[in-house]
Amino acid sequence: MRPSPMRCQVMLRKNAALLYPFVAIVLWAGNVIVSRLSAHTIGPQAITFYRLLVAVLLMSPFVARAAWRNRRAIWPHLGPLAILGFLAMCLFQSLSYLAAETTTATNMAVFTALTPLLTVALSAALLGEQPTLGMVCGAPLSFAGLVYLVSGGELSSLLQNGVHAGDALMLLAAIVYALYGVLLKRWNLPITGWQSTYMQALCALAVMFPAFLATPAPLRQVNAETWPLIGYAGALASVVLPFLWIRGVAQLGPNRCAIFMNLLPVLTAAAAIVMLGEPVRTFHVIGGGLALLGVACAQAFPRPLLRAQRA
Repeated sequence: MRPSPMRCQVMLRKNAALLYPFVAIVLWAGNVIVSRLSAHTIGPQAITFYRLLVAVLLMSPFVARAAWRNRRAIWPHLGPLAILGFLAMCLFQSLSYLAAETTTATNMAVFTALTPLLTVALSAALLGEQPTLGMVCGAPLSFAGLVYLVSGGELSSLLQNGVHAGDALMLLAAIVYALYGVLLKRWNLPITGWQSTYMQALCALAVMFPAFLATPAPLRQVNAETWPLIGYAGALASVVLPFLWIRGVAQLGPNRCAIFMNLLPVLTAAAAIVMLGEPVRTFHVIGGGLALLGVACAQAFPRPLLRAQRA
C-alpha cells in the first residue's frame, strides 16, 4: 500500500527539518577552522569583540525594536542575561580562540562535542537531578578516550609532559558551555529566543570592550587576512548558526538535535585535512571515537539511574 500524499508531505517536512541541525553543525565545524586560522593572526579578545559587534549589528534591524517594546519583561532578567552572555559569548569563545594556538582543530571539536555529556553531569551536580544510566556508563568511556587523545596514544608521555595547554583550555571551554546550558534550563527566562540571544550579545559586547581595549594594537587590527574570519564568526557562526539550531530544536526537539553534535569532530577533521593540512592519526580515531561513544551512551540511556535499578 502506498502512503497517502498527506503522509508523504509530513515525512518530507520531517526529513527536511533534519537539515537545520546538520547545517548548523557544518557551520560550527567551520567556526573551529576559523578559530585555528585566527591563531597568531588576531588576539582572542579582539576577534571575540568583533564577532559580537557584527552579530549585534546584523540582529539589530530585526530584533532591537521588539526587544525595546518588551523592555519591561527583559529588565528584571538583565542580570541572568548578562551572566549567560558572558559564559557563552565571552568566556567560551575567548577560551576557544586561545586554545586554538596550541591544539589541533580535531581535538577542539572532540572536546566541544562533550558538551551534552558535561551538561548532564552538571545538571546532576547543580540542579539535584538524578544521574542517568547513560552518564554513569558513558563518562568513563569519554574520560578514557580523552586521556588517549591528549596523550597522542602514548600514556607514558602524558605522565612525563602533562596535558597541552590548548587541550586543557578546550576542556574548560566545554565545561563553561555546559554550565551555560544548565543555567539556561534552570532560569527558563520568559523571553523569546532571538530577544534573549540579542540581549546576551549586547551584554557580552559591553563586557568584552575593556578586554578589547587592553589588547595590543597589532593584535586587534582589521585587515584583508582577518576580515573573512571576523565575517564568518560574526555572521554565520553567531547569527545563522543559532537561527538554524533554534529552528531544529523547535521542530525535532533538543534530544534529537544533540545527537548531531557527534558529527562535529568528523566534519571538523575532514575540513582540517583539506584546509589546514592537519593529519588525522590513529590516536585521533581511537581516542575521539571512545569519547564520542561515551556521549552517545549518555544520549541513548537518559533514564535516571535509581529508576533503572528499580526496573
